[in-house]
Amino acid sequence: MKVLVVGGGGREHALCWKIARSPELDRLFCAPGNAGTAKVAENVDLSATDIPALVNFAKENGIDLTVVGPEAPLVKGLADAFREEGLLVFGPDRKAAEVEGSKAFCRTLCRTHKIPSPPFQVFEDSKLAQAYLANRQNWPVVIKASGLAAGKGVVVVHSPEEGLKLVRQIMEEGLFGEAGKAVVIEEFLEGPELSVLAITDGQTIMPLEPAQDHKRAYEGDEGPNTGGMGAVSPVALANQRT
Repeated sequence: MKVLVVGGGGREHALCWKIARSPELDRLFCAPGNAGTAKVAENVDLSATDIPALVNFAKENGIDLTVVGPEAPLVKGLADAFREEGLLVFGPDRKAAEVEGSKAFCRTLCRTHKIPSPPFQVFEDSKLAQAYLANRQNWPVVIKASGLAAGKGVVVVHSPEEGLKLVRQIMEEGLFGEAGKAVVIEEFLEGPELSVLAITDGQTIMPLEPAQDHKRAYEGDEGPNTGGMGAVSPVALANQRT
């Protein structure tokens, strides 16, 4: 079996490492890959978001399964393009990926379907967002660039001055580029964070082991958010209720 893993981060290294252990594997590629994936797979010099090139590579090399790691190519429709060509791919289509690609869409979806989530407001106008923050009484608050920002678009702010400055940086100065065209401002929830992921084909749901993702750049949960400094699983605080 020939497998292609799309992406170039630590997540893709972990995926390649695990897939390489399968007795059904004949050949493993990673696009674009990194120094870690090079030890267990054949790196391919293709961008994770170059969808036409990835489709052509999969067809020309007889790839049996493509596993997509990053959010960006899924939001751009990589899985849709592969399925249109009859290629087997593991990853949600563009419509489903919007839950990850747009925090505004995700939060609105949760509110519409009564899925528990923090109280929030969505703003597409910087001045309205600033007016909302200027009148807030309760701090801290969480400000999020709505689009994909490599895990760095979420900031906890502790004062109106800090919040106003951040909104201007995101919405007027382009701190996170297109991801910051809209912002989500939501209540700050204090306590441990737990990630519970599940795989589904639309009919069956298979939950995975809970994990705890540590995003802050420095020791002691300090510094700016990153795409993830590391994750731990299983997690001691997980129980049947969570």
